Amino acid sequence: MLIDGLQCGHFTRETFADLRQADVGCVTVTCGFWEDAVESLDSLARWRDLVAANSDLVGTARTAADIRAIVASGRTALLMGYQNAELFQGRVRLVEMFAELGVRCVQLTYNNQNSLGGSCYEDEDSGLARYGRQVIQEMNRCGMLVDLSHVGNRTTMDAIRFSKKPVAITHANADSLFPHKRNKTDDVIRALRDNGGVIGCATYRNITGDDYCATVEKWCEMVMKTVEIAGIDHVGIGTDRSHNFTKPDYDWMRMGRWTRGVDLGASPASRPGKAPPPDWFVALTDIAKIEQGLAAVGFSPDEVAKIAHGNWLRVYEEVFG
Repeated sequence: MLIDGLQCGHFTRETFADLRQADVGCVTVTCGFWEDAVESLDSLARWRDLVAANSDLVGTARTAADIRAIVASGRTALLMGYQNAELFQGRVRLVEMFAELGVRCVQLTYNNQNSLGGSCYEDEDSGLARYGRQVIQEMNRCGMLVDLSHVGNRTTMDAIRFSKKPVAITHANADSLFPHKRNKTDDVIRALRDNGGVIGCATYRNITGDDYCATVEKWCEMVMKTVEIAGIDHVGIGTDRSHNFTKPDYDWMRMGRWTRGVDLGASPASRPGKAPPPDWFVALTDIAKIEQGLAAVGFSPDEVAKIAHGNWLRVYEEVFG
């Protein structure tokens, strides 16, 4: 079984069928980026309809036990997540309400500074705000995973130290392996280890690099180097794979409502549009190559199992119950 810490985009029945063909047991899906509370409720409602219409292939999970039960039934478990905290709209009580609706993973910031803390693209990272501490406290209490993927390194470190439960970097890589503002410094990754959390290694070319995208073995070598930093119990998979995205979708992700200008997000100016997928990961079903790739670069069967699903399940059990 494989657990993917984050995917995004427009999921369809074909997407779900590909996940089943590749034996993906669980995926955290992205329900929103810049959407406010009402828009986020709309998104959750659409996801409920989509899951209901494809209940033979997928089911929504709220606990680690749900994941195991859905996988045992021959389906893929979906965890509802957001890549920003805009859904709370400055109201700390909405954390509990969204948790009751099934939201299990929320990223503190997306690509901009917000009222919780600093993002990875700000010139100066402000650190975790007072409101950010309150939100983390509520997320810990309500069984919601704190995601720090697009968060600035200072704010990430503050959040790791403040959280009473394991946190996650669901889709990023080590900056020491591929320098990028989206990636995390070694001291942050070691702090994540000490917190009991997990970093999901990404396959997104813009933050992975062409070399590690060449073959599944090269990407798995990057995973092995990440394990050398974080330890075998704190590395998982977080592909950041997007489905059926077009230019308006990328514009919304990168620019939202906050600018009239052009923002490229993680893309270099030389490649402003959609980044090509890794050479080994052209079709979604290619995700099934990862476990064999991990074994090929020297991981033992027990280590492959931890990276492929065990580490995520441990964190989910500690956070969700």
